[in-house]
Amino acid sequence: MPFNTPPITASTPATAFERLLTIMNTLREQCPWDKKQTLESLRHLTIEETYELSDAILDGDIQEIKKELGDIMLHLVFYARIASETGSFTITDVLNGICDKLINRHPHIYGDTEVADEQDVKRNWEQIKLKEGNRSVLAGVPASLPALVKASRIQEKARGVGFDWEEKGQVWEKVEEEMREFKQEFNVSDNTVIDTAKAEDEFGDLLFSLINYARFININPEDALEKTNRKFIKRFQYLEQKALELGKNLKDMTLAEMDIFWNEAKRL
Repeated sequence: MPFNTPPITASTPATAFERLLTIMNTLREQCPWDKKQTLESLRHLTIEETYELSDAILDGDIQEIKKELGDIMLHLVFYARIASETGSFTITDVLNGICDKLINRHPHIYGDTEVADEQDVKRNWEQIKLKEGNRSVLAGVPASLPALVKASRIQEKARGVGFDWEEKGQVWEKVEEEMREFKQEFNVSDNTVIDTAKAEDEFGDLLFSLINYARFININPEDALEKTNRKFIKRFQYLEQKALELGKNLKDMTLAEMDIFWNEAKRL
């Protein structure tokens, strides 16, 4: 098989996109791995690439963000190429579809609708989706989303149609109420069997209310928790390294000994 030289580096968005499509077509026709892929086989890889983009964003690594965006872009044109082989749709259909949707859902830009702020835009967006055939405002929340992200999206969509608290103080009162209810499940004597299912239910309510409060004060709960995860990992690995330098295993150290290095990690 002759050596295939891909198109030269492009200088405009349109020619760069055309270059990617040309390369994708060549790979699909000639590469054994690319020829074997299906919509289903690519799915888990796309999820992985999306998480890698998320990591790069949290790290603030601009070059890595650029690279991961390219990987995701490849997946998008790959799906479209596979679908075109069965006559289902093409990349042109995909692009026209999103353009049409954006125009339709921004009547304050492409029509005569007036909006006062971003909240008006969100409310219009949800109302337009209902007119397009969505049975519920919440129908657009993917069932497979992680629970923390899903809770946040559910609350945002409910807010889009006016179902929301008026003030953040009311939300905090709800947090305190859920905290008391959760605590009551464990405020029992030592010989009383705890109703785990009820406690789990109350804990879920508490988490949901905390996520709601985070939204009111413009904190992304997913980002906040992930940053705390990273902070804990960094400090714990510092603790492991110090234990290694002392020739000790963590399980053989007292909590007081470990606290010394943990506090050092916090200061660093």
